[in-house]
Amino acid sequence: MLPLRPVTLEGHAIRLEPLAAEHEPGLCDAVMDGQLWQLWYAGVPRPEDVQAYIAEALAAQGIGRTLAWAVRDCASGTVIGTTRFHDVEPQIDRLYIGATWYARRWQRTHVNSACKLLLLMHAFETLDSRVVGFRTDSFNVASQRAIAALGAHRDGVLRHHQARRDGTVRDTVFFSILNTEWADVKRHLVTRLARNQDHSTDTDAMT
Repeated sequence: MLPLRPVTLEGHAIRLEPLAAEHEPGLCDAVMDGQLWQLWYAGVPRPEDVQAYIAEALAAQGIGRTLAWAVRDCASGTVIGTTRFHDVEPQIDRLYIGATWYARRWQRTHVNSACKLLLLMHAFETLDSRVVGFRTDSFNVASQRAIAALGAHRDGVLRHHQARRDGTVRDTVFFSILNTEWADVKRHLVTRLARNQDHSTDTDAMT
């Protein structure tokens, strides 16, 4: 796997910009749209915690464990959410996609499919990843459906795996896509986006 470097990714009316401190106001507005922090099973920050959330992501990025983006709608210029690579394991060419959330008005649109296509293309075609993983809370059924809809394989559940923000412990559902599966997954996502040119329907991942 090639070293992670901040890069802008763009396509299907979405731009993924390297996450930076100047994205804080836009992300505060995004998290207010739907009061996303109230989803107790998702790691979405409160508005007052967005600055620390960005700083934490950038600190992990500094040691090569994370690569984080702000998600921007190209037409309006609005910051609508965030996503990242995380738990990068260069020794085995593996990374995860997660910490993904979007403002409510952008959920169930083309945004999630567009973001995942851009991220997976970068992971498999630029970084030469061998496997891309996804994981989510066992109670986050919407996220599980969204990940499965990408074409990812459900690997299983690791019980009592990770602390939630409120101190409880979650069971984590794991998914993955192998590089040998990427061609079919890519074709599926491209077709899906072409069919939804009105940008009206999609599935969402809040991981």
